[in-house]
Amino acid sequence: MDSRGIRFPRWFPYLVLTMSSTVENNATIDFRLPGNLKAIVEQAATHLGQTVSEFAAATLIRTAYDVIQQHERTLLSNRDRDIFLAVLDDADAEPNDALRDAASQYKRHMS
Repeated sequence: MDSRGIRFPRWFPYLVLTMSSTVENNATIDFRLPGNLKAIVEQAATHLGQTVSEFAAATLIRTAYDVIQQHERTLLSNRDRDIFLAVLDDADAEPNDALRDAASQYKRHMS
């Protein structure tokens, strides 16, 4: 887990450190940058002792995980968490129309 609380897969540091020597690289991403931005990337890679490709791949992967986690995690306040858990614990609760519709859509999507 990094300082921002992001949990990377166990293999992530391995990929960053050994990408060019032991991991099979058969996928490519090709993009263009203005020369001044490429120089910044090259400088950052040099500071970390990485090639531009290693630096770019590590940075893209880290950012991709950030984006995925931001979109797949729901953060609740303590009050909302308590309300949510109380509803789950309520054995007499009946699903409302929106929940029934969502369940139907999910079942159709999954079949």
